[in-house]
Amino acid sequence: MSKNAVARRYALALLNLLEPSEVDTVQRGLHALSEALEHTPLLKHVLTAPVFTQDEKLEVLRICSRRAGCPAIVEDFLKQVLRKNRIGFLPEIATQFRTLTDQRQGRQPISLETARDLDETLLQQWRTQLQAVLRREVELTCITNPSLLAGVRLKIGSKVYDSSVRGQLEHMSMLLAKG
Repeated sequence: MSKNAVARRYALALLNLLEPSEVDTVQRGLHALSEALEHTPLLKHVLTAPVFTQDEKLEVLRICSRRAGCPAIVEDFLKQVLRKNRIGFLPEIATQFRTLTDQRQGRQPISLETARDLDETLLQQWRTQLQAVLRREVELTCITNPSLLAGVRLKIGSKVYDSSVRGQLEHMSMLLAKG
């Protein structure tokens, strides 16, 4: 079974245990914990090294989850994840949890990458048009990337729509290299 499939099962199990009012808090907490695990080598070492006991690892997780503002149910969840030796999957679990909550709430996260900053009016126009096309609420994140030169790159789920000048140049370069 793939890492994402395992992570999705854990995320779904956690989501099914929660009250609707707890979902956003848990989502933020899981994100903070996964960021800490990914960007803190010492934390990753403590949680994955066999030198430390399960109780020591659990205490570290308890402290981290409290600092991340997680409800008590997350501590129980993390205890189970740790017991099953899946703590290294926490970033993927957090990502899958976010995806599942977005689906349940009818939200579609979208990343809009542009060569220059867009003003609020243009962002609202993008949001409105995307909501009309997708027929659901859109959570639009705008990223400025000058290397695109001009145009936009839109990421919806796992699909990327690239109409940037850089993307077009790379596509032409690839076609010329084949021919």
